[in-house]
Amino acid sequence: MNTVTRAHLAEIIYTQVGLSRNESADLLETVLDRLTATLESGESVKISGFGTFSVRQKGRRIGRNPKTGEEVPILPRRVLVFRPSHVLKARVNGIMPVPRDDRARAHEDSE
Repeated sequence: MNTVTRAHLAEIIYTQVGLSRNESADLLETVLDRLTATLESGESVKISGFGTFSVRQKGRRIGRNPKTGEEVPILPRRVLVFRPSHVLKARVNGIMPVPRDDRARAHEDSE
C-alpha cells in the first residue's frame, strides 16, 4: 500500500498544472495551511465531491486502563472528524454515482 505524501502531491501539481516545482510546493503548503487554520478556528471545511472536515468537542468522561481496569478521567478535547461525500464513497467502492441532474430527472419521472 502506497502513502500519498506532500512531495508526491506537489509533483502532481507540477506535472499537471505547469507551475515550477517550488511554486507547486508553495501552492500545496498554502492550501494545507488555509485548511488547518480554518479547522483550528472551529469552522468546517467542505470539499465538494470529496468530503467535509469538521472539529467536534468531546466532553469529560471516565475511561478504563485495559491492563489494570483502573478508572481514569479523560479530559475534554476537540477531535477532527472527516465525513466522506457520497461521490467519494462510491468511487472507493468502484461505483460511479448518478449525477445530480439525472437524480432530479429520475425523481420527476417517478411522480
